[in-house]
Amino acid sequence: MLAPPELRAVHPLGKSPVVSDGEAVVAESGAIIEYLVERHGGGRLKPAAGTPELLAWRYWLHFAEGSAMPQLLLKLVFDRIARGPMPFIVRPVARAISERVLKSFVTPNLERQLDFMEGELAQRAWFAGAEFSAADIQMSFPVEAAAQRAGLDDSRPRLMDWLERIHARPAYHRALQRGGPYRYATL
Repeated sequence: MLAPPELRAVHPLGKSPVVSDGEAVVAESGAIIEYLVERHGGGRLKPAAGTPELLAWRYWLHFAEGSAMPQLLLKLVFDRIARGPMPFIVRPVARAISERVLKSFVTPNLERQLDFMEGELAQRAWFAGAEFSAADIQMSFPVEAAAQRAGLDDSRPRLMDWLERIHARPAYHRALQRGGPYRYATL
């Protein structure tokens, strides 16, 4: 589950995603989105300066990687521990530890985050306000991952509606045509 060595030629940590734009090399999803919006956005995908929507935009841009993804990664790792191959003698202990961590820490945090996101979308159509923005692009991966492997379902209708609206966007379809099938959330 590590990035290929070729990425080290682009960025010393071999991090993905990474964007090269002329002399600029930008890693980290939030930084990439901010860079692209500022450099190539033409005033789109970001609320106006000094507005409450800009504060929400910035919050969700960083919430995705700073709060949502760590819990989703923990879920992925501990699910794999519980299902993965291991010596017979270790299996019951590893599975018990995995189940305990999931039940006592990971799942409650994921549930709390999903409830929080659901509540926020009760107040506005998109994460940063009435208009689709780069914050929604950034939030699409953790919400997609939650729908694939962390229990996001129709019990949270606003999040599911938001995800359906993301999937319905022509740009989403163009990205799938260009990049191929979306399988990242099902790893």
